[in-house]
Amino acid sequence: MTDIQSEVQAHTIRLELVDEPGELLRALEPIAENGGNLLSIFHERGNITPRGHIPVEVDLEATSERYNAIIDALRNAGIKVVQAGTERYSTSITIILSGHLVDTDLSDTLTRIRNESNTTVTDLSLSAPKGTKDVSSARLQLATATGEIEETMEVVRTVAAEKDLRVIEPLSLDGEI
Repeated sequence: MTDIQSEVQAHTIRLELVDEPGELLRALEPIAENGGNLLSIFHERGNITPRGHIPVEVDLEATSERYNAIIDALRNAGIKVVQAGTERYSTSITIILSGHLVDTDLSDTLTRIRNESNTTVTDLSLSAPKGTKDVSSARLQLATATGEIEETMEVVRTVAAEKDLRVIEPLSLDGEI
């Protein structure tokens, strides 16, 4: 084992849990079983995600090997891991999409943005004042790797153009708006 693999580092994991008794404990068990040392837990029970789950942020210490085992164990236990790691998604931008979002399959739009760039959607707000068959808008908060904002925006622009959606971009793409 190299020094890097055996070095203990701090990590942040963001989860989404079902609002049922015992779910937080179920999410913490793979961390303990794989040698993670808990630093803090932020359990936002009053804040529900767009999917109706409870966001939980866990800070822990572990070696790289143990950290990877923890992430695998969480996923194998059916725990929704939204974000794993501190550097992967370190820059956040907010955009607005407008058009026939529902008719053009909003889920597909979000999946393509996530899969075609090093990005995750951390927040979504949809407004459809005249129903889902008319024009709607969505505010998306995207988390992406440092230095990859322009690449992320290119993916957003491409997907939006294919679906005849308008994109309202941040005033600045350096992550400091």
